[in-house]
Amino acid sequence: MHQDNSGSNPGPGSNYLIVRPHRGGYRDLFQYGVRGDETSKNKFLERPDDHSDRTTSVINVQADDRRWVIVVSILVRKIIGLLRTPMEYTGLVVDFVLNLLSANGGLLGLVLGLIKAKVVIPERGSVDFVSTIGQLDGRIDLYKGWSFVEQLVCMEDSVSSGSSRRVGIEPGSRGLVDLCVMASKLAYENAKVVENVVSLHWKMNLVEFLDCWNDYQKQMSTQVFILTDKEKDADLILISFRGTEPFDADDWGTDFDYSWYEIPNVGKLHMGFIEAMGLGTRDYTPTFDYHLVELNSSEKENSQKNLPEMVERSAYYAVRETLKRLLAEHANAKFVVTGHSLGGALAILFPTLLVLKEETEMMRRLLGVYTFGQPRIGNREIGSFMKAKLNHPVDRYFRVVYCNDLVPRLPYDDTTFLYKHFGVCLYYDSFYNETRAEDEPDPNPYGMRYAVLAHVNAVWELVRGLIMGFIYGPGYREGWFRILFRLVGLTIPGLSDHCPTDYVNSVRLGPDYDLQMSPL
Repeated sequence: MHQDNSGSNPGPGSNYLIVRPHRGGYRDLFQYGVRGDETSKNKFLERPDDHSDRTTSVINVQADDRRWVIVVSILVRKIIGLLRTPMEYTGLVVDFVLNLLSANGGLLGLVLGLIKAKVVIPERGSVDFVSTIGQLDGRIDLYKGWSFVEQLVCMEDSVSSGSSRRVGIEPGSRGLVDLCVMASKLAYENAKVVENVVSLHWKMNLVEFLDCWNDYQKQMSTQVFILTDKEKDADLILISFRGTEPFDADDWGTDFDYSWYEIPNVGKLHMGFIEAMGLGTRDYTPTFDYHLVELNSSEKENSQKNLPEMVERSAYYAVRETLKRLLAEHANAKFVVTGHSLGGALAILFPTLLVLKEETEMMRRLLGVYTFGQPRIGNREIGSFMKAKLNHPVDRYFRVVYCNDLVPRLPYDDTTFLYKHFGVCLYYDSFYNETRAEDEPDPNPYGMRYAVLAHVNAVWELVRGLIMGFIYGPGYREGWFRILFRLVGLTIPGLSDHCPTDYVNSVRLGPDYDLQMSPL
């Protein structure tokens, strides 16, 4: 996936740590993990070689303090790398079979179709071809028929009859959060499915569907769509990033990557997420300086060399330009950013980059950021830097976490890497009770106690999945494929909990009140 470009020179003042699993073998991994062998360590870890002795020493201490964390990360990524091709083909087969069954009315319908020689063959990329995520949770309509457009029209009509004051969208309303979680789930679908749902079911306006350059994966795989609640005079602009696809090894590899890049006076950001935004490549680290650090003309010219040809299609620049145009066209509109899993990381990274780029006017019109099952994107300093920009004077960043979901607990949070969440955490347990806190329980899910409780909870979730439709109605009934995934959760509880199904349920079955935007 990554080129081995050991000749890449760090940019001026660059500070970073790159973990490269492919440069060493399992013997090297054993010698580094058990013996702390320096030669083996240097095969896996790349650090700047032109820094002061003090800076290099700090990075070395970070790498040695809890080296087992790096070793586990490297081992997991090596295993994921070995499974890349099998996972890809498994995903293709699963997607096809699931769509074949749904297109023919289930297994019985498929058998009858074979007998009558009238089998419907699903076409990948068509309006009827649904992703694995969509098969796990087939809900597409907004909660209780809640219509964003009609609600706003009524508000405007009532205002126009009594006064000239324009009523805007209320941040934190359950309807808005429901729209965000459904948009996060919809982002996994192809362009035709997205357009169909947005236009016909939500009665909104799809502005753009983008496939952007992801330098971590070396392909156009960062997917995002942008909509407005109305085609003209819109009140809301929504940006939704696609998350980790179940059978995409590179997506999962990003979540387990501990590589970081430090922005001077700001903090450390997850390097894989920056690459997913198309803002640099670890194969030539000065590209990060070019996009993220203020440079003089000569430094910028040097950093600009060897930039990937596809950088012009980076998600950050593509989304920013579209957003800038929409904000100019819709004078009263504000925007929200959302995403599930990896999409959640990109959703909070986008406004972070807007702040770094001093896009003050755009940030003034940010209504909120809502993420679901989002991994950590940086260290404590990044959190402190962004809290003042996002959650003052009121909360605008909400991070929803369901129960034992593994992904929000990645990358590992300890003194070695200092990966930390920020923003308001809305934690939901397996009974969909909501707790508002700074972080989710068990931020590092390891140990016998956690394993026992997580597996017991997975059994309860399986039972609950079988009776959801009887308790809450047909809209909550879980199909055979979701129940099968619940069975997988008996082995890996945190994996089953990452499914968007429980995030949709948390928003819809949680406390029946709007989120309170409280001053900090």
